[in-house]
Amino acid sequence: MLGADEFISSPPRKTVRFGGTLTEILLKYEKGDTTDFELLKHQLSDPDIKDAQIINWLHEFRASVAYLTKELEQLVNILLKLPWLRRSREVVEEYLCFLGNLVSAQTVHLRPCLRMIVSQFVPPRITIREDDVDISDSDDDDENISENFDTCHRALQTVAGYVPSTPQFLMPILVEFFPFINKSERTLECYVHNLLRVTVYLPTLRLQILELIIEKLLKLDVSTPQQDIEDAEEAANNSASDEKSTEEGLFDMEEDEDRKGNKVVSASMERMAHPLAERLDILMTILFSYIKDVCHVDGKLDISNTKDLYRDLVSVFDKLILPTHASCHVQYFMFYICSFKLGLAEAFLDHLWKKLQDPNNPSVIRQTAGSYIGSFLARAKFIPIVTVKACLDLLVNWLHKYIDNQDTGANAYCDVALHGPFYSTCQAVFYTLIFRHKQLLDGSLRKGLAYLQSLNFERIVMCQLNPLKICIPSVVNLFAAITRKYQLVFCYTIIERNNRQFIPVVRSGTGGDLVQTCTNPLDSFFPFDPYILKRSKKTIDPMYQFWEELSAEELENLKKPIKKGTSEDEDDDFLKGETPQNDGVVGIAPNSYESNTRSPVSSIGSPADCYVPYPL
Repeated sequence: MLGADEFISSPPRKTVRFGGTLTEILLKYEKGDTTDFELLKHQLSDPDIKDAQIINWLHEFRASVAYLTKELEQLVNILLKLPWLRRSREVVEEYLCFLGNLVSAQTVHLRPCLRMIVSQFVPPRITIREDDVDISDSDDDDENISENFDTCHRALQTVAGYVPSTPQFLMPILVEFFPFINKSERTLECYVHNLLRVTVYLPTLRLQILELIIEKLLKLDVSTPQQDIEDAEEAANNSASDEKSTEEGLFDMEEDEDRKGNKVVSASMERMAHPLAERLDILMTILFSYIKDVCHVDGKLDISNTKDLYRDLVSVFDKLILPTHASCHVQYFMFYICSFKLGLAEAFLDHLWKKLQDPNNPSVIRQTAGSYIGSFLARAKFIPIVTVKACLDLLVNWLHKYIDNQDTGANAYCDVALHGPFYSTCQAVFYTLIFRHKQLLDGSLRKGLAYLQSLNFERIVMCQLNPLKICIPSVVNLFAAITRKYQLVFCYTIIERNNRQFIPVVRSGTGGDLVQTCTNPLDSFFPFDPYILKRSKKTIDPMYQFWEELSAEELENLKKPIKKGTSEDEDDDFLKGETPQNDGVVGIAPNSYESNTRSPVSSIGSPADCYVPYPL
């Protein structure tokens, strides 16, 4: 008999349980006596089970894993449902040991163990009752959530250490448990963050995990067109302004309360008004952070890590991004990683160039590659002008060779279906010149002009394939104004002729006939148009080239007539005797694009419509 003091200082004895030892219970079960087995299941399923009871049972199960065969799957499932994560450290450690023993002795239970671990990659669910309706979602207030995630990853590493084939069984489970996009931002954020953590200790899964995440981000991206995001932001801003004007003057807030209010406002300003855009913004921020952390070790760029990650991202880019039309934001993971080192940007451009010029690739892939080249050269501040010139040389030389091969053939006429990659490349060149012409002419104007003249834009513009008819009008218009200013080529006669040849298309609908004019035959878009997600744009903006609005003086300069003796006075064989009509204004009407098409005129930070009067 222990004295009072001895009882207090002694360790707790085993808790009361029924049915004998675990081994005895399992042996009886094998012989058909299920009474104690059912009692065991009942005790393990008790929601009020104590830590000491869990530890005692797990200790016995560790010693009896040889008995936990496929026939006892139901018992194992009960063990996997034990609330072990939010228990004492002793319970957690005992449970991790049990998992290791279980999967090493009975690999048949590997999948259920992995499913149990992955199910913990999101915050626990709570149920809130509102108006007699149960609303269930993630618990964002769990203070131990970070520690719980750490423990989950320890568990996964433990299992992987015992079973080398864990990655191949784990990947389908990661796909299966990925939350739907309508789940809370916190749920998606936690799951994606935990997926990326898995790539650190299971590197063989990195490519597949990145592919999974980017595929989900892409679905979010194409579900939220930029116009919808901008409309939601405008509506939210108008609503906030109305509320502010209504509340003004009603209360005299204390100074400290005012400061608190400002903090709330600044935090709300970070949120996207569009719910799917908000989710996408959070997940893109995580992806950018992951790329940065992988590529930098102790604050310095690790070339080996960066190259390996670049290869994985390019593979995902080819499989998912390149075939997807008009995504707005997800492709910026390539923009971001290429900013770390010029060699990566040049490798990406070379990769796109090979896609563009390879006739074995589908035409739509070649055209999209051209769009990426033009947008990347125009928008990436980290690409020096010498690289821009090298790319322009490649693209323009390819255009001239294409013209050589086509001008005398039976297909030497304007047709998007036949010459899509050619027109896409023309647009890439025009777009790059619009953004980079000042840098190309910077330093020595004479040398810059000599270089631009060597590109022989006149031959490209005047060829029978007529690229000015196919490229987006806003790009054509600015290209024409800039090349006219520097007397490189005179485009307006061709533009005017093309404008007269546009045939309106009449489409019948429920609201009556609708007359449309196709202003984007290529169905092209600029993949690196301005990035508008509020949080993640902070990563992109410092390295991004925004469109610089033309000053009044620059606009006036573009309107000045060119001197005599230039291409304005030369005959144009392409026009076949037609004389230009000096009765129009060269430009394009806003909002003349299909709803799913992005263009330089569609958002802030891109070239606006530039109306340059036809030279008289």
